[in-house]
Amino acid sequence: MIATRRPQMSFADGFISEMVSDLWEPWMRHADQALEDEVLLLIIQQALSKRCKKSKTRGRPGTTAEILLRMMLLKHFRDWSFEDLTREVRANLVYREFTRIGGGKVPDDKTMGRLARQLGPDVVEKIHRRIVEIALEKKVASGRKLRVDTTVVETDIHYPTDSSLLGDGTRVLIRVMKKVAGLPEEWARSCGTGRAPSNCGCWRSREPAATRPRMGRRNCSRPTLDCSRRRAVLSDRRRSSPKKLPRESSAAIGSC
Repeated sequence: MIATRRPQMSFADGFISEMVSDLWEPWMRHADQALEDEVLLLIIQQALSKRCKKSKTRGRPGTTAEILLRMMLLKHFRDWSFEDLTREVRANLVYREFTRIGGGKVPDDKTMGRLARQLGPDVVEKIHRRIVEIALEKKVASGRKLRVDTTVVETDIHYPTDSSLLGDGTRVLIRVMKKVAGLPEEWARSCGTGRAPSNCGCWRSREPAATRPRMGRRNCSRPTLDCSRRRAVLSDRRRSSPKKLPRESSAAIGSC
């Protein structure tokens, strides 16, 4: 049988409540007021009652909707696993009082994991919507802005073997080659300067060389030649021009 709350309190519950009433953290008191909402508990109860027919009225007593909701809140707030959650609640009287377990039995980690999976994303979305409505009713938030937060979840990756690394490298090379194949033809030619075509005078414009205007010193003197051919012509001219002798050598020849 799945109930929203525990039907009856025990003697240990009153003793624990009196002992730890002044040990609550501030966020626990604010959360306790919000979690007293009956609509939240009905959402959890309806989700849990889908496991078996007539589970609301028949069967042995199970984990109540109030205990499940408060324990899940404590788990996410402390960033615990289900095993850590069960251990901490069993050993801490403050957590027992906050989760409404009191002197009762704490659900084990397997039970908590099974109940949490049964809620699903649709139920979690309904809980979030109801919490926003509670915040609007109590004028805690205006509801005009929405802040979204994410949680990093660990996941398995493939082991970096030699074959997998080779496959990753091949895939990246193929992707780069496809990008290069889609470039214009003029980008495929290299002028040998090691600079991008936009920084070279030969590639100032995509217009034909005969109609391309000359702009400043960075433009080539002969637009019809690319940089590599121009360098070859200049090197040939330097080889054919006579080399000048040093001043000492010319003076020695004149004295002779």
